[in-house]
Amino acid sequence: MINYEFYEQEIEKGNIKNGYVFCGLDEELIKDGVNLVVKKTVEKELEELNLIKIDGMNTTFDDIFNACETMPFMSEKKVVIIYRANFLQEKSDSSGTKIYNEIKKYIEDLPPYTILIMYYLFKDKRDKPNKNKKLTQLGKNLSVVFCDKLKRDRYIKKVNEVFKERDKGIGRTELSYFCEKVQNNFDIIKREVDKLISYTDGREIKKNDIDLLITNSNEDDVFDLVELIAQRKIDRAIDIMKDILYKSDQHMLMITAIERHFYRLYEIKIGLISGKKVDDFVSKFRIPQFVCEKLIIQSKSFSEKQLMELIKLCVRTEKNLKSTGFDKDMEMEFLLINTLTVPK
Repeated sequence: MINYEFYEQEIEKGNIKNGYVFCGLDEELIKDGVNLVVKKTVEKELEELNLIKIDGMNTTFDDIFNACETMPFMSEKKVVIIYRANFLQEKSDSSGTKIYNEIKKYIEDLPPYTILIMYYLFKDKRDKPNKNKKLTQLGKNLSVVFCDKLKRDRYIKKVNEVFKERDKGIGRTELSYFCEKVQNNFDIIKREVDKLISYTDGREIKKNDIDLLITNSNEDDVFDLVELIAQRKIDRAIDIMKDILYKSDQHMLMITAIERHFYRLYEIKIGLISGKKVDDFVSKFRIPQFVCEKLIIQSKSFSEKQLMELIKLCVRTEKNLKSTGFDKDMEMEFLLINTLTVPK
C-alpha cells in the first residue's frame, strides 16, 4: 500500500504498474491521480479507443473482462477505469462479492497491454484501507493507493496547480491564505477556485476577495462545540473537534475561532448586564439577528467568570500550539478536557 505522494513520484519517474486501486474520501484527488496514468500512457487523440470507463455500481465481471481483453489500438497500452467500484468495500451485497471474487482471480494474469484502475470512496473518515481485507488481497497483484490528505507543502502546491490549470495566477500570500480558508477537499477547492476566478475577472486575486467569497465553514461547528462544552459533553466535543480538524487541518485557525467565540459570548454577557438588546449586538458584530439570538441564548449557559477562564484556557493552548515541542492534537483535546475544571 502506498500514499498519494509516493504514487505521484513513481508516475513521474515512469514506474507505471499494470493495475491500481485508489481509495479515500476525496474523489477529485483520486481522479487527478488516475489522470496521471492516463496522460502518461494514452495519447489524447486515441482516448476514445484506448480509454474505457466503467461504472462500478452498474457493471458485471463480463463487462470488465471484455474491456480488459480487447487489444489497444495503435498503442502499447490501454487503460480501463472502473469508477465507484463499490464491490471493493469491505461489506457488499452478493452480486458485489461475486464481481470481487472474479476480479481477484482475473488480475493474477492481467493482459500486459492493459492497465486496470479501480477506485471506491470511503463512507467516512474512520474508514482505513488497512482494515479492508479485500484491498489486502488485491494488493498482492495491484498497487493500492490511499488518497489521504496531502502534507501542507504538497497541498499548497497542488492547489496552485488548480489555479494554473485555469490560467489564473495567484500571489504566494493569497495562495496560503486561500488554503487556510478552504476545506481540504479538491471537489470543494476546484469550485471555490472557479468562483474566485469568475469574480476577479481580469485582475489579481486579493485577500479581501477570498474573505468575501469563502465563508468560514467552521463557525457552525464551533458553535456546536461550545454548546457541548456548556453541557459538559466533552467526549462528543472531542469527536466534533476531530471532524473539524480533519476537514481543515488548521489547529491555529481552530483555537482562534474558539477563543473568538468565547470572547464574543463574554461581550454579549457584559452587554446584557448593562441593558443592551439584540439590535445593539446586530449593529456591533454586523451579523444576522437570528445568529445574535442564538449567541445570546448560548451566553446564558456560562457565567461571566467562567467565560473569562475559558478565554484564558484558549490563550494558553494557543501559546502551546505555537511551540514546536507540543502535540497539536493532544493540546486541543487537553483544552476541551480542561474546560471541565472551570467552575461556573
